[in-house]
Amino acid sequence: MAKYVTDTLPDKFHKALISWQKKNFPDLDYLLERWSDHYRQEPFHLMAKIGEVRNPIIEVGRYEGREKFKQAKEMDEEVMEACAAIIRAQASTEFGSIQQHRESLYKAQDPAVQFDVLRIMAEEFRHGYQMVYVLASDTWTKGGKDLASEVLEELLHMETGSHVLDAFNLYFDSFVDNVTFAAIIDRVGKYQLTMQSIFSYEPMARSMPPMLVEEAFHLASGVNPLKAWVGQAAKEEGNVSAANIQKHINKWFARGLEMFGDERGGSKNIEFGFKPMKNLEAQELYTAEVQKEVIDLLNSAFIMARYPGFSRHQAIELGNQILRSQEAQKGIEPSELFLLPSPKFFRRRGVYAYLMSDLHGNLLQSQKEYVQYLRKNLPDSYLSGPDFARYLENLERHYEGEEVKEGKLPFYG
Repeated sequence: MAKYVTDTLPDKFHKALISWQKKNFPDLDYLLERWSDHYRQEPFHLMAKIGEVRNPIIEVGRYEGREKFKQAKEMDEEVMEACAAIIRAQASTEFGSIQQHRESLYKAQDPAVQFDVLRIMAEEFRHGYQMVYVLASDTWTKGGKDLASEVLEELLHMETGSHVLDAFNLYFDSFVDNVTFAAIIDRVGKYQLTMQSIFSYEPMARSMPPMLVEEAFHLASGVNPLKAWVGQAAKEEGNVSAANIQKHINKWFARGLEMFGDERGGSKNIEFGFKPMKNLEAQELYTAEVQKEVIDLLNSAFIMARYPGFSRHQAIELGNQILRSQEAQKGIEPSELFLLPSPKFFRRRGVYAYLMSDLHGNLLQSQKEYVQYLRKNLPDSYLSGPDFARYLENLERHYEGEEVKEGKLPFYG
């Protein structure tokens, strides 16, 4: 039984978000009409869910040991501004994800998987609604302005390309994007929500448990179709090749890492009691999980499709042996298996920004060689789009000695 109470936004905010939904997510009506055909869970409802706080006491930072802030006015101006920036960024990711998914929703080959993506979109809409609720349920004033109304107005006009985080400004070119995004980027969301469960601002902390429950479905909706496609590819069946999936992992993993913020940052998040760890520590845990829950599972799915008698453990072990030795075993070549890109690959922010690294972390000797390598290892559909063009332009500027800034990031410490 869910341990939360529900509420709705004040009428003006609720109506504004319904208008946004009609424009950006009209398929919600279709989802609701057919919900019971696909799921046993209670049908989706647009509402705020206020969960139980894990600990009423601030657990880390300068305020450790005191009660969590119940109202924004209890925070000093610096902490309040940083808190509002995180809430704004979180809301932006939710609405941005919906806009991205809709771009290629109709390219799905499997109606059931398409319906799962519709459910992801609905739950992301609820999460964005939740963040607006956190702002609108309190008094956030700065210079006489109502921060909740200001942020909502900004969110309502954001489009793909103008959201806070880079990962939510990449266009989806195929349904492989929808699925890989859920497996790779929604996993970052799980980490952020888990860390924010200790948030020193209590309304934010109470929002995390219900969101985390829904996030688990998003991860499964990414990994399960990938495994099915890989199994088909191993038998030379299906319409999605293993090489295409690897290219999409290459596209998204770097953006996922950057969602945690610069590897050198995060101390302010701890100081203000927002999160329990710095950015690099969170990145490393996330990387290990992607290896285990995505890469290892895809390799085991590939090997088990070739050798149905293998257990998952045996398949993972064999895959690791092949990749470590870089030698074929049981007729499976290392090039047929999946690998997790180096954290140095295809970065545009942080310690490794514009480093000309290959997937293994080895440095390439020239921009020409690096660009050719990217073109071989990223999805063809992505290469012709605006984001890759911007990356190449900024790569050139970086190596000409210019300081490259790709837009303002939210507060990361």
